Amino acid sequence: MLKRIAVLTSGGDCSGMNATVRAVVRSALVSGIEVIGIQKGYQGLMDELYIALNTRSVSGVVQRGGTFLQTARCKEMRTPEGLQRACDNLKKLDVEGLVVIGGDGSLAGAHAIDQKGIPVVGIPASIDNDIPFTSPSLGVDTALNNIIRAVDNLKDTASSHNRAFVVEVMGRNCGYLTVVATIATGAEYSLIPEEPFALEDICADLRRRYHEGRNNSIIMVAEGAGRAEDIAAQIKERIGFETRAIVLGHYQRGGSPTAFDRLLGARFGRAAVDGLVQGRSGTMVGLKGASLIYSKLDKVTSAGIRPINPMFHYLANSLSI
Repeated sequence: MLKRIAVLTSGGDCSGMNATVRAVVRSALVSGIEVIGIQKGYQGLMDELYIALNTRSVSGVVQRGGTFLQTARCKEMRTPEGLQRACDNLKKLDVEGLVVIGGDGSLAGAHAIDQKGIPVVGIPASIDNDIPFTSPSLGVDTALNNIIRAVDNLKDTASSHNRAFVVEVMGRNCGYLTVVATIATGAEYSLIPEEPFALEDICADLRRRYHEGRNNSIIMVAEGAGRAEDIAAQIKERIGFETRAIVLGHYQRGGSPTAFDRLLGARFGRAAVDGLVQGRSGTMVGLKGASLIYSKLDKVTSAGIRPINPMFHYLANSLSI
């Protein structure tokens, strides 16, 4: 029987992390398991930044964005010495299991710790939605709703001033947010790293739209496909259409989590504790359809970027005429 586990949030933050930590803590306490919260991710594990978590610690956090445990990047975890130090510190705390909430780099660290003999269950948290074996990751729904609110507002001013807006959203290697937000907002173009695009074709299409009387457009671009400012400048230079660039940046990460992310966090947190109790070490909890699944961390970390459903490509392109 497990007596003590630890939980940490690592890498980029996202809405829903607090709801997940809350579920981990309360699920563990119900099962008679103590919980240690590791502050500032793997860096806090190196620096021995810990707090004991109880029902009061996680009271009133479910509606808050970000992570009250805080998070940080930690290059030291990528070294053999750093990994050993992390494991030694967990053992000093008598931790018998670890829950890691984070993206691909965080899950790689979770797999490395598990390989050292400390049971670990991972929870996918990444607004890019690029983690395989789950659909979606924690935080994606809230990020999408943040983007939609921003673009809806931009469409109002684009219509008022006869402008085109190039809106840059997060997604260095994965264009999921961009292509789905394009569909949901009625934007005209979706530029993502997975699909090549020709700016001259977009400019020709913008010119055609202008002659048809449609005098405003929204061009969504993933950060991995190009810089909004560069694309906006080229559009203005080529066709003379007044064009503005907007970089949504970290605005997408924050805010109160949606009901979907709160529920997903609760389910993921409960399943992670169950996984440790049931001996499912070295796995990641994921959502497949309506069901929760456990996937081996070695497969998750070696599978590469989760591909976008081709249906979304088709919808974004066919609805933008």
